[in-house]
Amino acid sequence: MASGHTAVITGGAGGIGFSVAQELLKRGVKVCLVDVSAEALQTAKSKLIGDASLAMTAKADVADAAAAEGVMRSVVDRWGRIDILVQAAGITGKTNVMTEDVDPANFDLVMRINLRGIFAFCRAALPFMKKQKYGRIVNIASIAGKEGNAGMLAYSASKAAVIGLTKVVGKECADPEVGDITCNAVAPAVVRTAMVAAMPTAQVKYMTDKIPKKRTCELEEVTNLICFAASPACSFTTAFTFDCTGGRATY
Repeated sequence: MASGHTAVITGGAGGIGFSVAQELLKRGVKVCLVDVSAEALQTAKSKLIGDASLAMTAKADVADAAAAEGVMRSVVDRWGRIDILVQAAGITGKTNVMTEDVDPANFDLVMRINLRGIFAFCRAALPFMKKQKYGRIVNIASIAGKEGNAGMLAYSASKAAVIGLTKVVGKECADPEVGDITCNAVAPAVVRTAMVAAMPTAQVKYMTDKIPKKRTCELEEVTNLICFAASPACSFTTAFTFDCTGGRATY
């Protein structure tokens, strides 16, 4: 990415989102961290290393379309443009649960945050990107969206839908008349974040045992891949899902 670009990062107060925000900031990108917790955002911003004037925060429910539009407008009002949208907000919901025991309310919650949230922010960012004829959207999916993880029905279904959404947006923006706009997804296997740490040990072991490298993904590893997909260098790849699974997925 070019120094001076601007990025909106959902789930920016922790995990993958915060790691990406820190790396982009190091590269001279202005970052807006979006999260549902004002307290978590304040803490995250205080931990960022770099020029504080290049960072802002926005408290928002990612699934709220009006809130998503408000975030985009506040970024444009402050910095004039939106070049990058990284969507890392997400929840696993209840895991290690067989399909017949899934709570419909929990299923709806996972789909609301993991899928509707990504839809809402794509919808809000695209008009600005199309107006400036440039943009990079990176949606965080999961290997669970490609292969499905037993005991994780809602999460797997939501991430599969994210991959489908990414394909649609990427193809819609591929026409040169639209501009240099790409939309890709990144599908990690197990990344040791607070979200994964909160999962049942048996569920994490089930996922890690499927990785040929026999270990979890480091935050820096997935961050570097996301930053490539968010950069000007990623100009001919769109509607694609990048693998970050230690060899588990090879397609």
